Order: sequence, then C-alpha cells, then structure tokens
Amino acid sequence: MDSPYDSEKGGISSLVPENHPRRESLLLRERLTESMREGSVVPQGLIAHGRGECFDYLLGERTNDFAMKSINASAALLLISSHPVISVNGNMAALTARELVKLSKEIKAPLEVNLFYRNHEREVKIERTLKEAGAEEVLGVGNDASATIPELFSERRRVSPRGILVADTVFLAMEDGDRTEALTRIGKKVIAVDLNPLSRTSLKASITIVDNVIRVVPLLIKRIEELKGKGKDELVQIVNSFDNRKNLREALQFMSERLNQLALSL
Repeated sequence: MDSPYDSEKGGISSLVPENHPRRESLLLRERLTESMREGSVVPQGLIAHGRGECFDYLLGERTNDFAMKSINASAALLLISSHPVISVNGNMAALTARELVKLSKEIKAPLEVNLFYRNHEREVKIERTLKEAGAEEVLGVGNDASATIPELFSERRRVSPRGILVADTVFLAMEDGDRTEALTRIGKKVIAVDLNPLSRTSLKASITIVDNVIRVVPLLIKRIEELKGKGKDELVQIVNSFDNRKNLREALQFMSERLNQLALSL
C-alpha cells in the first residue's frame, strides 16, 4: 500500500490545506514521524511531543510575557558564559536543526548529542541532520562521549569531555529531570525549554523557558543579537534579577486563568 507521505506525491504538505487551522502542528508531527522512520527519533519522542502539545494549547500556542522574560535572561546568561554548550536530542534535531546551528554560531557554543535512548546509529543520524543544517562539528558522537556526569545512571550520563563535561552553561529542551538535576548539582547553569512548568526539568533548571522550542530558538537568537552590545555588568544584572520560581508561578497562573476563561466561554 502506498504511503500517504510518499515524497513523489508531495508529502503531507500537499495533503493539508493551506488554511487548515492545525496545519503547522500537523506538519511538525509529520517531521517527527519521518525522523522516527529514519531512526533519529524514538517512539517515546512522539509521546513527549504530544504531551508538550497539550501544554501548548494551554499557552494559546504563543510566546507569552513570562517566556520572553526567560528568553531575555537566557540570552544574557549565554553571552556571559565562558563555555556554553547546546545539548541536542532527536526531537530537537528534527524540529529545529537549522535554528540550533545558527544559535551555536551566534554564541560560539558547540552542539552535543545527548540521548536517553542512546545508540550509535541514532547519534550518527542526528549528527548528519545537524551537519546538513550547517554544523561544522558535533560533539557526543561515538567515542567522543567518553566522560560521565557523576551520580547519573542513564545513558544521558555519557558526555563529551570537550562539551557538557566542561560547560558552565547547558542549553537543552525536552529533557528528563534527572540530568538537569545532576548538572545543577555539579555547579552548571541549565537553561531548559519545557512546555510543562511542573516537570522536574522546569523545577530544577536555572532558567526555564515555558514555551515551544520551535518559537523559542529564533526569539533567543534575536535577543542575543540585541544584547551583544551591552556591557557585562548589565548582562549580569539581567541574570541576577531573574527569579525562575516566580516565573514558573506566572506560567501556571496564566494557564489557570486561561482555562477559566475558556470554561466561561463555553
């Protein structure tokens, strides 16, 4: 039976009308499922994306003020960091490869593959995706993931001695809370993009951006470009004045109020 996503027939983009209200969401889902068929995304990654979509509905599928505050603080932190690293999993590579490469070049931060469901084939495929998007080097592939994060027992413990192991700041998204907690415990700053403000990742990160990663990365790049001319003291003040717990409370309050408004409109 022919696949409805057969590229010779135009793929899913030709099947979804331009004015379909869920067009972007459907195209993102297909990008992930295609990456799963190719082997860089695991089925569990599709579940994680679906869970995130649920929270995105509560956000109105837009970047809100509390997310912009987090993006501002993240941009400042990345600019004052001496060795920032961008940690990439299968979903991130499938959804934002070009944007992550641009971010990497903007702040001179290496890209590093880090996976919970790790195998060499997935590492290589994610590396290929990033290089096709313009990356010159990708860490954490094969023997390069030779160092370990202390007191972490999943495959995420394996990191590059040139990357996450020596990073002072790690940017990540769609993460499991164990590694975020382990990274902060050994003194690293963690910037997490997570649609769920109640996840362990959100609660343990130094800065949590409660928003969709496909919206966050372009906005983060733009804010970095805007802040590049600022002095270090001003950037440090931006970071020090940010309160992650307060910001998470704002996100939860927004979701609660939005649910009430939606209930009253029915």
